[in-house]
Amino acid sequence: MAGVSDSKVIVDKLWSYCHILRDDGLSYGDYLEQLTYLLFLKMAEEQRQLGLDRIVPEGDDWPSLLELKGEALEAHYITILNTLGRNGDMLGVVFRKAQNRIQDPAKLERLIKDLIGGEQWMTLDADVKGDAYEGLLERNAADTKSGAGQYFTPRALISALVDVMQPGPDMRIADPACGTGGFFLSAYDHILRHHPNLDPDQKRHLRSGLFTGWEIVDNTARLCAMNLLLHGIESPDSDSPVHVDDALRADPGQRFDMVLTNPPFGKKSSVSIVNAEGKGKGEKQSLTVVRDDFWASTSNKQLNFVQHVRTLLKVEGTAAVVVPDNVLFEGGAGEAIRRRLLHECDVHTLLRLPTGIFYAQGVKANVLFFTRKPGSDTPWTKALWIYDLRTNKHFTLKTKSLARGDLDDFVACYRPGARRERTESDRFHRFTYDEIAARDKASLDIFWLRDESLEDTDDLPAPGVIAAEIVEDLQAALTEFTELAESLQGIGVEVPAGDGCG
Repeated sequence: MAGVSDSKVIVDKLWSYCHILRDDGLSYGDYLEQLTYLLFLKMAEEQRQLGLDRIVPEGDDWPSLLELKGEALEAHYITILNTLGRNGDMLGVVFRKAQNRIQDPAKLERLIKDLIGGEQWMTLDADVKGDAYEGLLERNAADTKSGAGQYFTPRALISALVDVMQPGPDMRIADPACGTGGFFLSAYDHILRHHPNLDPDQKRHLRSGLFTGWEIVDNTARLCAMNLLLHGIESPDSDSPVHVDDALRADPGQRFDMVLTNPPFGKKSSVSIVNAEGKGKGEKQSLTVVRDDFWASTSNKQLNFVQHVRTLLKVEGTAAVVVPDNVLFEGGAGEAIRRRLLHECDVHTLLRLPTGIFYAQGVKANVLFFTRKPGSDTPWTKALWIYDLRTNKHFTLKTKSLARGDLDDFVACYRPGARRERTESDRFHRFTYDEIAARDKASLDIFWLRDESLEDTDDLPAPGVIAAEIVEDLQAALTEFTELAESLQGIGVEVPAGDGCG
């Protein structure tokens, strides 16, 4: 409990100064970005003082900032950002395209010397450091509408997924949409808890080599690299585990024992990806990538991520992938991909997630669990077990957020390490391959519980919950209309300009 208190004190201390800088026009995100740079420099210096190898070149390090003030401090800080951003390793990820956003040299000096400099970060417990930083991330996401959804998969959900997937110290684990590293951090903690007697090689692998991630957004990748460092992951003198790139652009050639990922929501992909058999309908996109490892050509980003995850897995490698509802029932390429996935992988579990748990509003999502298998004439999927955590479940981010305890029954029903011993329950049902294959479009969008909100009953959700769900549905519809308008413009159909909607 002391760790929680300590991390809250640090968050409150750092966040209070954000309000001062915000008055000067600095956004929450910009402030968080500057903290990333400065926390890294401070921790690197603390490590050097503890006798570890120097990470940051002398003259571009933390002590060089302490010697200056005013405009000289500001100029030197800018020089450090530019210099370190040209590195090709972890430094290059943390300082990639870095710019100074703090225009008042006096406030920059106070941030460096009083706030960051006033704390000994390396003496704090790793959980305290990481929780403090994630607390800042969470406040940023809660206080900003744009971009917040890219940061977070709910921690309670991540924890449950890692518990059922059971990552081990000798694995290689990937996340092709790693965001700020939530899955990596949870898997790291899980391994330390369940494998307390790691040998030196396993410890080295855990710090550098076990995790590999891709993140397309510079600032998010920067936060991921910093977050991993704060939790003690990744040897500072080795290459970063975080690659700043569009994961869908190509097969990286690497294969992994486990993939844990929540790809970004939204249908529009940054590139048009086609398989080796044809270009499909994606020519209007600015960049076309041929993936001969993909089963079908589609502009649906989530369907492409499902195919990409299958590529990343070793034979007998396992995956847990968060996917929106359309992946479960969409026709055309969606049906083709589902049928191939059911045949070539053991698609054994589906978790239907409740609404109201993501910062992106109106999201209806699921978690698909599957294992890659070797070639076979017969389908590897024998039965799909579906757990319904959505029907008659009501969550909101502020008043009733998803807690780890809400997923305890799912974890128990999943039976990690003993899936053959599963039994059905009200929320957990088994569907055979033949039953699924016979469904229209091989749809996995299966539900059986009675939705109490559709009945004439006095036992309705609270008005606030109903209002929140209406807002989510309207926002989801608006997103669909926006994507439709963009696609129509892309093929030359005139769409009336509007005033926009924030």
